[in-house]
Amino acid sequence: MTKSIETLTAGQLVEKLIAFGTPEHLEGMVQYGISANNTLGVSIPNIRSLARGRRDHRLAHDLWATGYHEARILAAFVDDPTMVTPEQMDAWAADFDSWDVCDQVCIALFGKTPHAVRKVKEWSTRTEEFVKRAAFAIMAVMAWQDKKAVDEIFLQFLPIIIRESGDERNYVKKGINWALRQIGKRNPVLGQAAIKSCCEIQALGTRAGKWIAADALREFSNKGIVDS
Repeated sequence: MTKSIETLTAGQLVEKLIAFGTPEHLEGMVQYGISANNTLGVSIPNIRSLARGRRDHRLAHDLWATGYHEARILAAFVDDPTMVTPEQMDAWAADFDSWDVCDQVCIALFGKTPHAVRKVKEWSTRTEEFVKRAAFAIMAVMAWQDKKAVDEIFLQFLPIIIRESGDERNYVKKGINWALRQIGKRNPVLGQAAIKSCCEIQALGTRAGKWIAADALREFSNKGIVDS
């Protein structure tokens, strides 16, 4: 008798992921800068189909421990944000080796934990590219998803964005840009604060900062967010 997805172990879920994987999808992932290391070539919709709203903290740890790229994304989908500890966040972030695992974990899990703001402040100064990106991914996710978060949280994030805007590494500067754009689009007050931050970033004169600010200002203009 076929077991229900709700009762499958980490090992059995990995077998499902392997069955879903295709060389064609893996090739496409690699073309988008995703690491091929321990990657099976499974689409996000297929990964989500194995989560099915399931919340299982122990299972999430077991999935992460397999080391498979897609299993780690699935781990974020099934974990319970209320049970995640700062130590777990540090351990998982240290394992990030690809932008999509970083972003999916931040979107599905880290941005929903009680430790999100703390980790933003800690990770924003880290030297590891994907750990640092995670700080700004969490900012972006909170601005996009957390409807109850007060403006003061995001106003605290903007000086961090300005401070780190000179980082030339591709995935860091794109993460910073993502955070800045999401904060600016959240509401009119934050929109004006984000525009002011863009001007401060431009004044620093760094190459990365000029791109971050120009791209954000372009989107703000397209969205009708203008400097008052």
